[in-house]
Amino acid sequence: MLENNIGSVRNTKALMDKNNISDGVKSVIEALLFATDMPLTIEQAKSVLDNLEPSEIRALIEELKSEYELANRGIRLTEVAGGFQMITAPGLAQFLKKLFKVRHVERLSKPALETLAIIAYKQPVTKVEIESLRNVNVDGVMASLLDKNLIRISGRKKAPGRPYVFGSTRQFLEYFGLKSLEELPKMQDFSSLTPKEEDPVSQTHKEEIAKGAPAPS
Repeated sequence: MLENNIGSVRNTKALMDKNNISDGVKSVIEALLFATDMPLTIEQAKSVLDNLEPSEIRALIEELKSEYELANRGIRLTEVAGGFQMITAPGLAQFLKKLFKVRHVERLSKPALETLAIIAYKQPVTKVEIESLRNVNVDGVMASLLDKNLIRISGRKKAPGRPYVFGSTRQFLEYFGLKSLEELPKMQDFSSLTPKEEDPVSQTHKEEIAKGAPAPS
């Protein structure tokens, strides 16, 4: 009986130690998420928590995510652009709008959206190919998108003159609140989608790109 009690105490202590370690690591991850203004990747977290495997780090982040949601906290964790980021709870948008009565959100112009959509759906694509689809010169628009880091030069095409080809960036995914390019909506299905509850700005961005995008090839 005594041996059983001692064994039970040891098991309980071991469990408590394990839980304390887990909570400590989650606190570190929470601090990393709070401190970075870009989505935190598993690889970046592992460079700090080098004693943990990527799968363990992801599991702890998922635990944090669930804890925020179950406690109905004002902060949420979302997976975006290949990493994780803290955002405000979508249902609290009305209160944030009262706090930030004047908030400048830089919107993309219709020509910029159309050009960006072509690149997103048809990348890698050359400037000439973009211009042939839009029937206008896109020098200014391309320069603006490059400056905003929404597109990048991804290589050269194996064709006469070896023209540059362009693709989207991680910043593009962040701007539209996408985990990956696989989340880009198909034009014929987009109008029937039921938007999930999320940051209203992110949802607006998704609607914007869909309006300007050609049907994916």
